[in-house]
Parts: sequence; C-alpha cells; structure tokens
Amino acid sequence: MTQDIRDFVPASCELLGLGEPTHLEPAFARIRNELLPRLIERGFRSIALETDRVAALTVNDYVQGGPGTLDEVARAGFSHEWGERPVNQELVAWIRDHNRTRPPQDRVTFHGFDAPMENFSAPSPRPYLEYARDYLKLDHDIAALAGDDHRWSRMESVMDPAASPGRTPEAKRLRTLGEDMHFTLYYRAPDLIAATSAAEWSRAETHLTAALALLRYHDQCAAPLPQHERLTPLAATRDTLMARNLLAIRRLEARRGPTLAFAHNLHLQPVLTTMPMPDQDHTWFSAAAIVDSLQVLDYTFIPGSLGRNASFGLAAPEPDTYEGLLDARISTWGLTSTTEIMAARPRADAMPHGHFPLTADILDRADAVLHISDGAAMPQPADC
Repeated sequence: MTQDIRDFVPASCELLGLGEPTHLEPAFARIRNELLPRLIERGFRSIALETDRVAALTVNDYVQGGPGTLDEVARAGFSHEWGERPVNQELVAWIRDHNRTRPPQDRVTFHGFDAPMENFSAPSPRPYLEYARDYLKLDHDIAALAGDDHRWSRMESVMDPAASPGRTPEAKRLRTLGEDMHFTLYYRAPDLIAATSAAEWSRAETHLTAALALLRYHDQCAAPLPQHERLTPLAATRDTLMARNLLAIRRLEARRGPTLAFAHNLHLQPVLTTMPMPDQDHTWFSAAAIVDSLQVLDYTFIPGSLGRNASFGLAAPEPDTYEGLLDARISTWGLTSTTEIMAARPRADAMPHGHFPLTADILDRADAVLHISDGAAMPQPADC
C-alpha cells in the first residue's frame, strides 16, 4: 500500500482515469487534489472532470489568469452543481496559483468531458449553435427554429417522448444546420484560424459539438420506448458523448503531456457497465470502454473503493468482500496494485443510491485501486 500515485502510472500513460464509486463521498475529490501535484511532476499538464465541457471553458480561462472571481467561476464554470463543492473550488484556486509563474506550455489546463445535460433535463441547443454561427459569420435564424428554451430543458422533455422536441421538423432542421456548420468549420479552418486563432477555432468547435450532442440526446429522448427501456439508450448516448469529448481533449493535449480524468467509476471503467434496477438490469459501454477499445492512446484506470461512511448510510463491508479485504490492509486511504488483492466477492449489502462496489470485472481491467476505509473519518476542509 502507498499514497504515491506515481508508482502506478507507466511512462506510456496518456490518459489516467481516477474514479470514485459514488458522488456522495467528497474524500475522493480531496485525494484527487492531493495527487494532482505529484502527477504534474510526472508530466501531466491537464485535468478533465465529469462536468460540462463548454462550461469548463470558463474555468480554464480563469486558471490561465483570466478575469473574474473564484465564486463567479464556480457558479458559471461547472454543471451538476459541482461548483458548489469547496473541494472543487480549492482545485480551481490551486491550479490558478500554480499556473501564475509558469510559461504557457507548462500550465495546467482544466477541461470538462461531460455533455451539457443533467440526468433528467437537457438544455436547448440554441446558444451553442448561435455561438458557432456567430464565429462563422453566418445569418441562420437559430432562435426561430429552436423556439422557447424551456420546452427543451423541462423534465418532461427527457422523460416523456410525446413531450420531447427532439424529433420535430425544427429539430431535424437544426441538426442539419449544425452538421453543415461543423463541415464549414473544418473546410474553412486555415482561413478562420488565420483570422482569429487556433484557440478561438477550438472554442467554436467545442460549442458546435456540444450542440450536436444535445440534438442527438434530445432525439433519443423522443424515441417512443416504454419507460423501463428508456434508461439504457440515454445512458449509452451520454457515455458515447463523453468518450468523444475525452478523445477531443487528448487531441488538444497530446503534445503537452498526459491528462488526468476524474469521474464516477461507471464512466471510467473500461468494461461493460451494468446498473441493476427493479425492472431490469441496464447495460451499456462506458466512455472509457469506448476510448480503450479504439486503441488510439494508452489508458490507465484506477477505480475508487470505499469501505464505509455512516453519514450517508454506507455500513462497514463484510470481511470476505473486496472492500473488506482492502479495509484490513488500509486504515485511512491508500493505493494498491490489483495483483495484491486476493479473490473475494462483491459486497451485497444495502448500497446508497449511486454507489457501486468493486467487482471482479472492474478489477480485471484496473491497474490499481484507490481505497478509502472510512470517508467520515477523513480530514475535512476548514470551510466545510
């Protein structure tokens, strides 16, 4: 057992997936913050979180020395309410301070790799399409086609196919316009970059791919499926969009160094994801499974594992489970090679919503495990 992540990152690693088994445990993000400086020593120059890629542009502007306050950036630069968490604000503040005295090529960049959507809502593609339209200096009336933003973002538009605008004639027209603009962005790339910059071109491309992702997701929301069959294709769509974002981020960062990706294990495990539900088990390929299968980069995966946390109802694991065996070896937190984890069984006790324990499939594809014995016993930030 060690607390030095560099022992588990091979020299060939281009993308490191550091996972957490639940979003309820803030200790994983605090350890992430502690490990990042060590990874920077190892050559890492970027971090990507499970948050909206477009919104994260605001965070990256700030950590590169841009204007604004930390509070403003935390509100505008994160989705899924991640900006409200002190541990994420601490990360942003640390990166900005770290970058202050570094040349551009050595600064750490901040990315989001999620699509701009929540579990039960997805916004209108209008502002993203308009951003790209304005960059290209076109005159498409996006607002007239998109209509009221609320009709896209309300929960019914995701949960009820009849209420979704995703397959209306206007949505299909928006999708055609978006694809045409995407093509134009590439075939005019030399002139556009010369007139603006590579960074501005990339920003427009990020907005446009987000718009097309939203249109794809809304199209899936409109599929006339029974309620119990809707989760799998929606989850698969989101992870596919995440995979494309991770690949795009690596294209941007390839010459500067590896990228740390931090998210739920479900998105980072390079195996088929299974979510047991009362109606049926839902299975789909995670973002990392898609990226890893393409064999275009060297991927290292370190899932998170949690023994207990009474504050949200996770009891101590049984001794013969994976988490129980890790608890016997690790009193606070630590990293251990999967080769040192003996055969055991997955824990089958009551799990808080959104918590997924270790399984043999995950461990077979993992390079190491980050285990926290008792989340409630971990040191708390001063402002929590």
